[in-house]
Amino acid sequence: MSIPKKLNIKTGDTVVVISGKDKGKTGKVMSASPKEGKVMVEGVNIITRHTRARSANEAGGRIERPANIYASKVMLYCDSCKKGVRISKKEVDGKRVRVCAKCGKAFDK
Repeated sequence: MSIPKKLNIKTGDTVVVISGKDKGKTGKVMSASPKEGKVMVEGVNIITRHTRARSANEAGGRIERPANIYASKVMLYCDSCKKGVRISKKEVDGKRVRVCAKCGKAFDK
């Protein structure tokens, strides 16, 4: 098993899905798992969990919730370019920040 690289995507970023059944959808990253190389995006990769009633007052049924997706299947979404973009890193005010490779807009404040 190879050691995963550091993710370019962080919790709270807006991303666009570039492959798979949800291709073209955009959403906010709810959680990122760098060790697994996966992210959880709201509204993307919705799975159905069938649950059994555990007590008399708790109902069973089908619960839909988002599942993890590989980080390589999403790109950071740039508001000014209106599409998924690659990032580069620049130093601004002594901090290294992620910027859009096309227009130069900073993602980190």
